[in-house]
Amino acid sequence: MMMVNDVRGYYYLSGVLMNQMRDPFCHMCKALVNTTTASRQSLTDFERSEGAEIQGLPAELQRIFADAKTALAGIVLPDNAVGQKKAGNCKLPEGVCFVKSARALLQNLSGTM
Repeated sequence: MMMVNDVRGYYYLSGVLMNQMRDPFCHMCKALVNTTTASRQSLTDFERSEGAEIQGLPAELQRIFADAKTALAGIVLPDNAVGQKKAGNCKLPEGVCFVKSARALLQNLSGTM
């Protein structure tokens, strides 16, 4: 069951990251760059260690895993990203970040990411 949650979690996270690429502040934030980079590596490591088990999952779960991989790979990151809170642009409360919160949820699900 843990692996199923991981697959679903990557799918969720890839959707959040893709959506935040259209956000006026997140799309140029260092948090998005760092989270996307770490998520790509985590997904690669997960696939390397769990590849055989992923292939044994139902087709729908294999599809959403493939979709998550495609989405994460397709995110174009800015070269000169700046922390939007530090720059004074992001007005979310201290300690709140849409992008980081999505990754934290995934980490809480599996405890390994």
